[in-house]
Amino acid sequence: MASNLPDISHIDRLELFDEDYTPVAAIENRDGQRLSLQIYYHALLAFGGIGPKAANSALLRYGDHAEDARKHPGKHPNIDRLFEIIANDGHLSVHVVSRDPDIPSQPTGR
Repeated sequence: MASNLPDISHIDRLELFDEDYTPVAAIENRDGQRLSLQIYYHALLAFGGIGPKAANSALLRYGDHAEDARKHPGKHPNIDRLFEIIANDGHLSVHVVSRDPDIPSQPTGR
């Protein structure tokens, strides 16, 4: 699973914004969040944001974690967020905050 995911060593965090550009969450490059950071970043690169198609793709990459999240709502908030996007036909814009000052941090949306 992780071998198909992008390198995130240059990323400090991803900032997520709803359709009104209200901040909804941040996923940091730290223990316990790295897999989510990789999966959300992959979805951003592949889809340009996190909408229903990106959320479905991301859930597949979570593997067994997605099923655990389905059985235990609240245990995996980054996965729960993807379920909400699918259920509500939502979309999140993503801003990449880089650790490397030479890599631009840009918001990406629809």
